Amino acid sequence: MQYALLIYGAEGRWEQHSEEEQQAMTQEYMAIGRDPKTKAGADLGELSKSTTVRVENGKALTTDGPFAETKEALGGYYLFEADDLDAALELAARIPAARMGGAVEVRPVVEH
Repeated sequence: MQYALLIYGAEGRWEQHSEEEQQAMTQEYMAIGRDPKTKAGADLGELSKSTTVRVENGKALTTDGPFAETKEALGGYYLFEADDLDAALELAARIPAARMGGAVEVRPVVEH
């Protein structure tokens, strides 16, 4: 079964770490990305550069910025193939954001 591991963190938290710490965490993220069971993954980039689209009365309306103002924002994801939820949770616990004050939401992917 595939699981989406949705990585949440507070903007600016990464910058609080030294360059050496950032490099070490980057290597951890890259190792997860190289795992053969990881099917996809991405850093979603700066939250401030997002655009939200809504459709009202058939007309697309755009707003600069995220969909909702929250303490933590979705910053990236991995798509992971796991035998069961426990294996996906184990991987989620290895994601640096989970121990840096952020969170990793593990959600099963429903294939259509």
